[in-house]
Formats: sequence, C-alpha cells, structure tokens
Amino acid sequence: MAEEIRRNPDGAEEVAEAEVTEASVAVHWSEEEYYPPPMQFIAQANFTDPSIYDRFREEHFPECFKEYADLLDWYQYWHTTLDTSNPPFWKWFVGGQINACYNCVDRHLAQHRSKAAFIFVPEPEDEPHVAMTYQELYVRVNEVAAVLQELGLETGDRVTIHMPMVLELPITMLACARLGIIHSVVFAGFSGQACADRIVDSGSRVLVTMDGYYRNGKMLDHKVKADEAVEAAAQAGHPVERVLVWRRYPRQYQSQAPMVEGRDLFMDELLQRHRGARVEPVKMPAEAPLFLMYTSGTTGKPKGHQHSTGGYLAYTAWTSKMIQDIHPEDVYWCMADIGWITGHSYIVYGPLAVAATSVIYEGVPTYPDAGRPWRIAEELGVNIFHTSPTAIRMLRKADPDGPKNHPNVQFKHMTTVGEPIEPEVWRWYYHVVGKGKAVIVDTWWQTETGGFLCTTIPAIHNMKPGSAGPALPGIYAAIFDDEGNEIPAGSGRAGNIVIRNPWPGITQGIWGDPERFIQTYYARYNRDPNSKDWRDWPYFAGDAATLAADGYFRILGRVDDVINVAGHRLGTKELESAVLTVEEVAEAAVVPRVDELKGRVPDVYVSLKPGYTPSPEIQQKIVAAVEEIISKIARPRHVYIVPDLPKTRSGKIMRRVLAAISNGQDPGDVTTLANPEVVDTIRRMVQGEELAGAS
Repeated sequence: MAEEIRRNPDGAEEVAEAEVTEASVAVHWSEEEYYPPPMQFIAQANFTDPSIYDRFREEHFPECFKEYADLLDWYQYWHTTLDTSNPPFWKWFVGGQINACYNCVDRHLAQHRSKAAFIFVPEPEDEPHVAMTYQELYVRVNEVAAVLQELGLETGDRVTIHMPMVLELPITMLACARLGIIHSVVFAGFSGQACADRIVDSGSRVLVTMDGYYRNGKMLDHKVKADEAVEAAAQAGHPVERVLVWRRYPRQYQSQAPMVEGRDLFMDELLQRHRGARVEPVKMPAEAPLFLMYTSGTTGKPKGHQHSTGGYLAYTAWTSKMIQDIHPEDVYWCMADIGWITGHSYIVYGPLAVAATSVIYEGVPTYPDAGRPWRIAEELGVNIFHTSPTAIRMLRKADPDGPKNHPNVQFKHMTTVGEPIEPEVWRWYYHVVGKGKAVIVDTWWQTETGGFLCTTIPAIHNMKPGSAGPALPGIYAAIFDDEGNEIPAGSGRAGNIVIRNPWPGITQGIWGDPERFIQTYYARYNRDPNSKDWRDWPYFAGDAATLAADGYFRILGRVDDVINVAGHRLGTKELESAVLTVEEVAEAAVVPRVDELKGRVPDVYVSLKPGYTPSPEIQQKIVAAVEEIISKIARPRHVYIVPDLPKTRSGKIMRRVLAAISNGQDPGDVTTLANPEVVDTIRRMVQGEELAGAS
C-alpha cells in the first residue's frame, strides 16, 4: 500500500499511515457461480415480489418505508415519516406513538397465546428444554415490570443488564421496553470493568445480573463481575443503587460472591410480591430511545449507540419477516448472543414482532461436541438457522461430516452474519449443513445500522458465495474512493462502502457525544455541514468493499482500528489501554492477524520501560490484563516484546507495518520512518529467527 509523505507545520517529513488495516489483509475473492433458490422455498416464501425495488426507488423516499412500519400496531400514526431538520440526527415516524413490548408480546395473545415464544436449551444436555408460550412471556414480563416500578424506575431511566443467554434476559429487556426504560445489555463475557464503563457512560442506577451460568461444561460465577462493576463504577464517581440478581436455579445461589445488604436483591424474591401483576405498556413516541448498544471504537471509550423505538422495531420486523422468512409456524434459531446487536435485532425484537418461536441456547455450540447444534435442531424441528462464519468454520473443522449424521435436520433458510464468509466455507454450509435445499442469506450490517443493509432477498435473488448481495429495498449503497468519488460497479476496485440515505433502523447517535457521532460516521463524506438535505450526508460504514457488475456487494473488512474477532468488534485503542495498565509496558500497539477460525485475532506489540527485561511473566501479565479488563474473547494470539515500535518522525506508531508483519506481508517502504532498522528486527522476531515473545 502506498504511503504519502507530507510536511508537518514544523517542516518535518511524516509518513501518513494508511487507513486500511483490516482491508489490507482481507482475502480478495474472484467472482463465484450463482446458486438459485429452491422452488420449494419460493413456494412458501413470505416475499416474492421483485417490484419492491421500484416502490423503493429514490423518488419514493422516504414514504416507501411505510411498508416497514405497517407491520406494527401503532397507538397513533405519525405525521412526518422522516424529519431531516437536524442532520445527521434523523427522526423517523415523528408524531407516532408505539410500545415495543406491546408489539412483541401483547398483540400476539389473541392468535398465538399458546404458541412458544422461546425455547430455552440449557448447556447441560441432561437438563430439559423449557418452552415459554406467549401467554407465559406476557405474565413474566408484566411481573418484572412491576418490580422495576416498585424500585422507582421510570420512563427514560437507564438500566444496565449484564446477563448470559437465559430466558430471564429477554424478559428483563421487554419489561424495560414496556415502561419506556432504556436498557443497556452488556455481553456476559465482558469483564466487570467493561460493564462498569458502560454503567458510568449510560448513567444507570440499576444493574441486573445473574448468579452463574454454564459455559463449556462449567458453572461460571457471574455475580462476582457485578461486584467488580459496582466497585469500579463507584471509583469513577457513579454509585449503583441496586443490583438485581437472577438465580440460574430457583433458591439455589451459584456464586461465591456474597449478597450486599441494602444493595443486592434476588429477583425471584422480589417477584413473589407481584404475582399476577399487570402493567399497562407506556405509549412511547416513535423517536423515544429503546436501548443503548455499546460498541468498541477507535478510541478507548466504547460508543453507546442509541436506537429508537418505532424506526428500529419497524426495520427489524420487516427484515425478520421478509429476509429471514420467519412464519409463525417456523422454529427459528439464531446462535448469536443477545449481548450483541444481532441478538437484540434477530433473537428478541424482530422475531417476536412477527410472532416467531425462537431458540435460546445457553452454551457454546461445540459442547460437549460439535454435533450439539444438529442434535438441538433435530429435537426442536429448527428450520431457520442463523449463525456466524466463525461458528461455521469451527463446526466444519471439528466435524466436517457431522450434519450428514442427522438426516432429520432440514433447514429451509440459513443466515450468516457478523463478518465475510469465504466461498469454500459457504459451499460447505450450503451442501453439507443445508443439504442443498436451504437458501442462504449472507447479510452485511452493523451495530449502528440496527438491521440488515446488504443481502439477497431469499426468494428473489440468486446466491453467490462470499457476496452479501445487493442493498435492501430503500438502502442506497455505493462504493466511494478516499476523495468521495463513486467507484462504478464491475470495476474490480475496492473502496469504502457508504449508504447515501437515512433508514429507519439507523442509530440515533452516540449517547452523550453527538460530535463523536458526526465525526465517526458522517464527517468524512459530508458535502455541506450546514445542509439539511439528506443527500449531503452519506453514512460512512468503515468497511472496505467491492461492487460487482451484477450489483452484489462483497465486504472485505474494516478500514479503521476495529478488529472483528469472531463477529465481536474489539477496538484496538481499548485493547491497547488494557495492555498499558501493565506496569512494565511503555508503549503498545494492537493489530489484526488473520485466523482460520475466528477471521481476525489481536496481535500485541509492546516496548518496555527502561530497567525491565522481556520475559514470559510479562507476556502473561499482558494477556491477563486484556482478559480481565476487556474479555477472554479479546485474548491476544501473540504478545511480542520488541526493542521499539516503528514510528514516524513525529512519533506516530505505524500499526500498518506491524499488521503486515503479523500477516506475513511486505510492510512496504519504511526508509522514511524515524527508526526503520527496528522493522527488520521485529520481522525476524515474529518469523522466529530471534527469540520472539509469543504467548
């Protein structure tokens, strides 16, 4: 990748670091063959009308999105479909009144009262499945809402939820939505410190957690993280008033962490006072925040994306019905975690809005062996399967012929999400898992977007391995070069994928930081900061992509300092901040390394303070710091202790050079660096020609 030499104000030369890190190590695939959708699928599909693309042409924007919103029940219809008066803080369905919980639960009772809303599958295979009907879900949600009211929580308050994949998680989310309380769900694998960061940023007064849960055959103590989170939040000047603790088994406490008197309360005990309670859903403005979802960013502080009630729910409902092809009689299993946006959009809100039956699985898909997903699918009659390329690669490697041993597994529809999928892996998914009878939708979207942006409509488009497909109806996507020029389809040139228009699922902004929102997503290609025309505000997604002549987008990877590890977005600055908590470390750089299973994993490069000598003990301290402060998911593949980090003459660390070394690539011309000699030293260390620090 070419470097640009420019002059600083003091006249010194500086090598501008190339912006592309992930994309520079992405695999550039050749064009692949088409796979038509099976006629059996087309015959039963929810959506088969290709004229939708005419109805959603730009001249019909934004009124075309009424089709999405009309899937919902509204207390009051909106008077303005899209308010662009304060770009890029778009407001959808302004004047409308709605409640997300009512749309996901109450309105289904008349027709689907006895139908399963969720089927919970515990990780221990000897524990029975738990099917919860829509009536039972309605009762449980109302009772939890009554508990939240008793604690003084009101519309607009924030509640942080740090819970694993159990039924009590969506119940708690829906109870918050019923009252207009903004929930912030933190992935259970995150540390207490990471949870505290999100508590402090959101201003949550209440933390909802669980005593323990199963993971890889072990009961993990989860309550201990709540204590860590509350202590860290207090140190940051934000006291948590209440910690509500669900128990994995009724009246059997699984944690070694004591309950703190006056602060900690067992949810099952609180619920005893509210048996049979009924709480009216609050009529919320369509633009009222429904939840916050934090993502890692290019600075150490996570970004709290605020998603709306009406626009977000309309978008996830339509895509669940038309793209996921969910019918009320289907059994749908999304293997994502509810702690991420996929779980919010395509386990909880979207599927429930269309009266789905969803599977919630507590544990890891390969426990006790790689046949577990197929046994679950066989036992429950799952016919829609939704997972990540990482999970597909893992299952393929562990037991490539496994699905063939389960002839009763018959999927009609399979989704991939979270990262690009390699064509060979796609073909295994199609032929072996889907047995050549299922359609695959390879979706591209982000936490910020609320729902799918690019995907095939399963009964209309051919599938193409490795390609996400065209943009959804009403999504006007394009590829821009660095100067903002559109790269034409079929050119074979990669660029930055952008969305030229707002859409109902788009994040409303970053909680408490509107300027960061503008700078991160809109400043790059904004044509006029004073314009109120949405055409002047293209959304910069931060992903590199190509656009084929057939209009199918192929995503290549990130163009910023976010590493997509098995679908989990980890900010390099956040990781580096954790590394720098180790006393011996002077400087740190984190870069993505290609991994066969996870797609990308972090490599850590550090230089030590004077007086310290490289040692395995320091490496282990660095690994432990990342696991404790961020998550075990963020565990580095390697920790390299190097004499110095490659830098420009102004002191900027050249992470691009380190990423190239980690991935066995040519780091390019480094002669203009302040310390070019260190590059060869690091390269020899990484290649094992010298004693390398590898964890």
